[in-house]
Amino acid sequence: MQTISECLGIRYPIFQGAMAQVSRYPLAAAVSNAGGLGIIASGGMAKDELREEIIQCKKHTSKPFAVNLMLMAPNLDELIEVILDEKVKIITTGAGTPKKYMPTFKQAGIKVIPVVPNAHIAKKMEAIGASAVVAEGSEAGGHIGELSTMVLLPQVVEAVTIPVIAAGGIATGKGVAAAYALGAQGIQMGTAFMLAEECPIPLNVKKFIAEAGELDTVVTGRYTGAPVRSLKNKMIQQYAQWEKEGVSREKLEELTLGSARKASKGDIENGSVMAGQVSGVVHDIKPAKEIIETVLSEARQTVAHLTLNF
Repeated sequence: MQTISECLGIRYPIFQGAMAQVSRYPLAAAVSNAGGLGIIASGGMAKDELREEIIQCKKHTSKPFAVNLMLMAPNLDELIEVILDEKVKIITTGAGTPKKYMPTFKQAGIKVIPVVPNAHIAKKMEAIGASAVVAEGSEAGGHIGELSTMVLLPQVVEAVTIPVIAAGGIATGKGVAAAYALGAQGIQMGTAFMLAEECPIPLNVKKFIAEAGELDTVVTGRYTGAPVRSLKNKMIQQYAQWEKEGVSREKLEELTLGSARKASKGDIENGSVMAGQVSGVVHDIKPAKEIIETVLSEARQTVAHLTLNF
């Protein structure tokens, strides 16, 4: 069986997470140029905006890159049309099933890699023809499932025969080694790449993440059935308080309206900075290439020095 790197034509089995308002062409191109898989997050984009992101990414890298589709997007059909027009060959998906669109994707030669929160859904994705799945644990930033990576990953690996990419709580070489020990064939990092020099978010947002501690993220939205992990700030704390008080869904949605965009523009008090628990681990702003090389070097050293005393 092909490795995920061979399947996608990339040097290293490292995916860059698809973060709405963050994962744009400067970051995606930098990750792809460094040997990983850069991913453009189409969430919240109009079709012309996505087209321009893809065109610019092609100008800045000759390496493979992907586009992420949020399958609940109201303009999904338009975004898919752009992907087909621009001949994107790899997509990742979230927030729904790509089943309806798989014949179209397959006909166009597109490799589809859904993000999954449990083994049951992973099996469904394999059955409809997914090339691989990303098993994302609840340590991740943004929208999350219920299971932690340590519990989720081995169950997904056992459930499917296609490659499994581990995500959620991975930002160091030790995390990579642990993911591989649990059966992963690659890893995805989101929060770590938010600190990449090429990541197009303001410096104050990067510093907010870099200075965060291990207990500085919180999950909100369980009340509405859409849990999201973000860094604590004025808006998030207000949201959490209102959830405890049983405030209406409409009022909660009003509070968070446009919050991801606000954060991407530098508002770290009223925006939603969707970062994972590894924000307490990553502290340095550096090039994407250095992030990848450091993680891989640490992983090799971890495995080489691993001793099991039993």
